[in-house]
Amino acid sequence: MPVKLLALSGSTRAGSLNQALVALAAAEARARGAEVTEISLKAFDLPLYDGDIEANAFPQGARDLKALFRSHHGFLIASPEYNGGVSGVLKNAIDWVSRPTDGEGLVALSGFRGKVAGLMAASISPFGGLRGVAHLRQILSTIQVVVATEQVMIPFALNAFDETGALKEPLPAQLLGGMVARVIDLAERLEPPTA
Repeated sequence: MPVKLLALSGSTRAGSLNQALVALAAAEARARGAEVTEISLKAFDLPLYDGDIEANAFPQGARDLKALFRSHHGFLIASPEYNGGVSGVLKNAIDWVSRPTDGEGLVALSGFRGKVAGLMAASISPFGGLRGVAHLRQILSTIQVVVATEQVMIPFALNAFDETGALKEPLPAQLLGGMVARVIDLAERLEPPTA
C-alpha cells in the first residue's frame, strides 16, 4: 500500500509562496510513489477553537478535517511565519484536529499520534520562516507527531520561484527532495493510519 500524505499550507491567501512550496513537495512525493491529498484550510468551516462550541456541537468542518488527518500516514506542511510563530489558521486547525470525538479519550490524538510530518517554509525574510517552523515542530512533537529532522527554508522567497512555479536554485530543490524522501521512509516504518 503506498504511503498516504496530506499536504497543506498555513497560508490561505491567493498567490501564497507557502502554497507554492507545498505544491512542489506534493509533486515530489507523488514522483516517489506516495499518494498525496492536497488541501486548503480555507475549504473547511473552522470557527476559532472554543470549548463551548465543541461541547455544543463539534463543527462538521473540524470533523471532516480530522478524518483527513486520521486517514493519512503523514503530512507535508508549509508554515508561514507570523510574528515569529505559526499562522493562526494553522494553529486553529491543529487545535480542532487534536480534540477527541466519538468517545475518544482526552489524549487519543487520533489525527496525530504516530504520524510523520515534513516541515517547510517560504518567507520574504532572510531567515526563510525558520522561527515559525521551530514553533510548529514544538507543537507537533507535543501531540505525538514524528517530525522529520530534515526541513526546508526558502529565504527571500519572492525571487525563489521561476515562472513555472519551480525553485530557481538547485540546493533548495535538493533539500526538498531529501525531506520528502525522509517523510516517506519514516511513514513506511510506522503503523498504518486509522480510517
